[in-house]
Amino acid sequence: MFYLPGFDPRDPEVYWGLFRREARLTASRRGAEIAVGDPVRSADGLELAWTARSRGVTTRTILLRWEDIVRARFPQPDWARLRGVPTLLWRLWRSGYAADLRREGWRFSTVIFGVHAIYLALVLLSLAVAGGLAGLVPAALQPWPLLAVPPLAYGILIGLVRATRGKPFYVPHLVDDTAFTHAYAAGGAPEVAPRLDAFAARIQAAEGEADEVVVVGHSSSSFLGIEVLDRVLARDPAFGTRGTPVTFVSIGSVIPWLGLDPAAQEFRDALLRFGRARQIGWIDVRAPWDWLSIHGKNPLDACALTPPDPERPAVLGVMINDLITGADVRRRQWNLFQMHFQLLMASQSVDGFDYLDLMTGPDPVHTLASRCRESDRARPPADQSSL
Repeated sequence: MFYLPGFDPRDPEVYWGLFRREARLTASRRGAEIAVGDPVRSADGLELAWTARSRGVTTRTILLRWEDIVRARFPQPDWARLRGVPTLLWRLWRSGYAADLRREGWRFSTVIFGVHAIYLALVLLSLAVAGGLAGLVPAALQPWPLLAVPPLAYGILIGLVRATRGKPFYVPHLVDDTAFTHAYAAGGAPEVAPRLDAFAARIQAAEGEADEVVVVGHSSSSFLGIEVLDRVLARDPAFGTRGTPVTFVSIGSVIPWLGLDPAAQEFRDALLRFGRARQIGWIDVRAPWDWLSIHGKNPLDACALTPPDPERPAVLGVMINDLITGADVRRRQWNLFQMHFQLLMASQSVDGFDYLDLMTGPDPVHTLASRCRESDRARPPADQSSL
């Protein structure tokens, strides 16, 4: 199982720790031991791998690392953020992107553009406070104190941004994540392509070495995972047809966040090619309670593309009560990042969706795609769009 994390600067061992902790909870609730081994970094530093043994099955998890790329872009220098936010927002508004994103994911767009509105409000507040302080200087010294307003406002802004970096706002994280996404769309993140090529080589080499290959893309890696697999297929069009089932699992997907950007033509081309690649299964795990994902409909359709295969992706809808109890819902629902990661955590239910059980259990992941497609066929179209 290859796991691609989202826009996260944390060390990969954090994900191993999360996996081990949640595996213990899943095992205790479902009566099946899950033994998680120690993590090992590869010699080239591009992956962190560990094994999990449960019910006679050994799963090797390989986390494909790009946190160094994230760290180079988050946090941005404060001056770069101050300069870049108005420019980016103007481009997105002028191109019609903002309206398109609101149509396809109004909750997600509310969070993203709401955070940017908070940032701009902090800029104005900083200027107002700095101007007010300058106005307190005796009239005899005016207008010289006005020269101190810009640097003073900049210093105040730095402090306000630091104060809003955690919950519930996560201002610098979401602002910088947005900047990365649209820079990548426009070809402004050249450091990413070589990393995706390296990931593709590893995934390609895994075919034939295991009973099945699963690629999981969470959050921003929902679109990076598609780009990686598109690279694999470009190298080897027969990948996935030689007896080793291959499945892509998108969780907390934000594919239209990138795909709706008019500058992201290369990604839309890759998405359309991947939509035709039936030899690789695709499960889209959708959570309508996750405000940091876009889950309304088929991601190709949401990106203004005609899906070549209406059964791709197979949809697995998960309601929040399938994972956590009502009391925990009330406690966590406004912690956006907690909810965004909830699908990767152990379920409190003994028979509902559980990521740890899915990835370590005896049932092959590719069979889940078949079951989801059968369920989609049986469900009325109106119900499918409401997952």
